[in-house]
Amino acid sequence: MIDLATLTTYVAIVLGFVFIPGPATLLTVARATNSGTKVGIATGAGVAAGDVVHTAMAIFGTAIIATSAMLFSIIKYIGAAYLVYLGIRAILEKAPVDLGARALAVPAGKAFRQAILTEVLNPKTALFFLAFLPQFVRPENGSVVLQLTILGAVFVLLGLFSTVVFAVSAGGLGSFLRRNPAVLKWQGKVVGGIYCALGARLTLEQR
Repeated sequence: MIDLATLTTYVAIVLGFVFIPGPATLLTVARATNSGTKVGIATGAGVAAGDVVHTAMAIFGTAIIATSAMLFSIIKYIGAAYLVYLGIRAILEKAPVDLGARALAVPAGKAFRQAILTEVLNPKTALFFLAFLPQFVRPENGSVVLQLTILGAVFVLLGLFSTVVFAVSAGGLGSFLRRNPAVLKWQGKVVGGIYCALGARLTLEQR
């Protein structure tokens, strides 16, 4: 079972991720702004469903790797390096704001399916889950599969909660983001800093 300190740290970091405007947030806001709150919530649910698939793949892959202590350590180091890479990219990347204010309205079912497909087919998301979840796994705490399942479930539920919040407040948030594009510029730097800190944390912890 995951110890309380690790779980608390994980929840705090995930809350920071899901409540800072990112691709899933912007997609949800765009859908809700153009097609209504119901469609925005459906989009968020689709993103969450896609994350469930990525969690399952991360559990399967990491569980196999965890049968070897050496391989498990290697994948954690590779994951740490990848998180640092993502962090540097996020800090340096310029992300223009486009909330699709004039996009055509779509039904909730279609928005849900499109969100699932978009999330599942995103290789960056798959790599992120494979890099992120194992950083909070402690083999000495028991079943690696159980720990990964709990971590994945927490991520999906918190992510779904955040997208629902953003969908409900989409009108005001969409207007705010359009008037303040600097918010997205700074969110990249904040998220990038968190990624880099996670990678550094693992490296220092293992020395």
